[in-house]
Amino acid sequence: MRNRLVFLLLIFVSFSCQDLKTTEKPEDLIPEEKMVDVLTEMALLHAARNYNKQKLEETGIKPDEYIYEKYDIDSLQFEKSNNYYAEQYSDYERIYDSVKVRLQIMKSRLDSLRDIEIKIEDSIKLSRKDSLKIKDSLEVDSLKVDSLKIDSLKIKRLDKVRNRRDSLIAPPVKLNRDPKSID
Repeated sequence: MRNRLVFLLLIFVSFSCQDLKTTEKPEDLIPEEKMVDVLTEMALLHAARNYNKQKLEETGIKPDEYIYEKYDIDSLQFEKSNNYYAEQYSDYERIYDSVKVRLQIMKSRLDSLRDIEIKIEDSIKLSRKDSLKIKDSLEVDSLKVDSLKIDSLKIKRLDKVRNRRDSLIAPPVKLNRDPKSID
C-alpha cells in the first residue's frame, strides 16, 4: 500500500511539472549590451527617485518613459526582453553582473571626485585661517598708530603756521613787462 502511494505521488508530480511554458525569444529582443545600458540607467533613475522623489517630480521627468525614449525602445519590448533574459539564467546573471560593475565604477569615480572636493575645501579653509593669522601678526598696536597720527597732525599744523601769510599784505601782482601794453 505504501509503495502504491509513493508511486502515485511520483506520477502526479512528474505530470504536474510538464506544463511549464518557456518564453520564446522575441523578434525585437534588446541586445545584451543595450540591456545593460538600459538596466544601469533604470537603477540610477530609481535611486534618484528614492533619494528625492519630489525633486525628480518637479523636473517633470518620468524615469521609465525617459529611458524608453533614450534607447529607442518601448515598454512591451523591454518587458519581453527582460522576461526572456530572466529565463536564460546565465545570460541574465551576466547582464546584472555588468550592471553591478558599471555602478561600482561610477560610485568609485564619484567618491574620488568628492574626495578631491573635500581636499580643495579644506585647503581653502586652511588658507583663510593662515591669511587671518598673517593679518593678525601684521596689526600694529593701536596706541602706536594713534601716536603716529597725532605726530603727523602736529607736523601739518606747524607747516600751516609757517606758511601762513599776513592777511593785511596784498597778494603779489604780476607785472606785465611788455612795453606795448603800457599806454
